[in-house]
Order: sequence, then structure tokens, then C-alpha cells
Amino acid sequence: MAKTTTNGKGQYDEVVTRLEAIVAALEAGELSLEESLERFAEGVTLVKQGESLLGEAEKRIEQLLSEDGRTAPLEVKAAPHDVKGGAAVQAPRPAAKKPAVVAADDDDVPF
Repeated sequence: MAKTTTNGKGQYDEVVTRLEAIVAALEAGELSLEESLERFAEGVTLVKQGESLLGEAEKRIEQLLSEDGRTAPLEVKAAPHDVKGGAAVQAPRPAAKKPAVVAADDDDVPF
């Protein structure tokens, strides 16, 4: 795994960069089964490390936003066209209404 820095952002960036390299290698399909499993295991470890770094950052943000020692979590709503992983993410659509079932008259049957 890549060396980590003491800078949280730099460390997170290194985790993401290494994960991207692992995904590219796995998607290329040129690794043996054993190599694929080793890379997958490394990826799982990196994901946990990245989640930990994000959790620490979230705690720091909550401390900065807190008043009188009480945390007030910030609610963030996704914009309709936020970008994640290079692809546009659309806001969820309301459930579609089901059309009403219309009973056919016996006279409408073609046979």
C-alpha cells in the first residue's frame, strides 16, 4: 500500500488513488485469481481506512459547527445533478402512479 502522510486530505487522496488503481487492475481482467483476491483484500482494507478518515473529518466538521459544546449536524440535500464517481446522479423521482384498470365490454373483444 502507498505511504500515508500526516495530512488527512493527502492521506485520503492516496487511499482513493490506490483504490482506483486496484479497480482498474481488476476490471482489466489480466490478474490471476490469487492476485485478484489479494487486490480485493487490499481494496477492502483501503475502503475501511477511507471511511475512517471521512468519519474523522465529519467529527471535526461537527465540532466546528457546534454551539455551546452541543453538536448540530448539518443536513445536506443532494442537488438534482450532483456528480459522484464521474457520473451524474439525479434526484429520486416520485413514485409513478399506476394506471387504473379499465374493464373491457364483451362487445370490444375481437373474437
